[in-house]
Amino acid sequence: MAHTTDPDDGPAETAGTVKWFDPVKGFGFIVADEGGVDILLHVNVLRNFGQSSIADGSRVSLIAQKTGRGVQATEVLSISPPEGVQTSLIDLEGLDKAALADTPLEAARVKWFDKGKGFGFANVFGRSEDVFVHIDVLRQSGLSDLQPGEAVAMRVIDGKRGRMAVEVKAWEQVTSPDGRSS
Repeated sequence: MAHTTDPDDGPAETAGTVKWFDPVKGFGFIVADEGGVDILLHVNVLRNFGQSSIADGSRVSLIAQKTGRGVQATEVLSISPPEGVQTSLIDLEGLDKAALADTPLEAARVKWFDKGKGFGFANVFGRSEDVFVHIDVLRQSGLSDLQPGEAVAMRVIDGKRGRMAVEVKAWEQVTSPDGRSS
């Protein structure tokens, strides 16, 4: 998607790829498809979309505007996970992707997640067992980190070593009334 207007003239719709995003710092940058300066993405703009993190390499459609501090995203319109992200999880090898897509999304809350260790756990509402969440699954889902207590929607399977998430989505994205998500 190209600019529909010039950002010098006011808000403009554009698309690009996440260069990097650090949820601890609260911002990151997007490289616009048509080039030019990088676009600042602040965590508050991302939260308005319903996510608190975004994976590097994700595709983003957004509204950007030139400010005194450079070009900044003012609204996220859509996010697509990065292409070609491979998982190192043996538990996911050989699984039927179509069957996984038919697995229902379940409401869950993050128990803890350690980005440095590359995994964490969540609990599906109404169930006591922990669900394993691997960082590769987050990246394939377009996320880069999770916070304790964060509400998410997950597709969960019985893996070789117990219950595990095969997809994670921000809760607000799944429950959004505007139909931005599936």
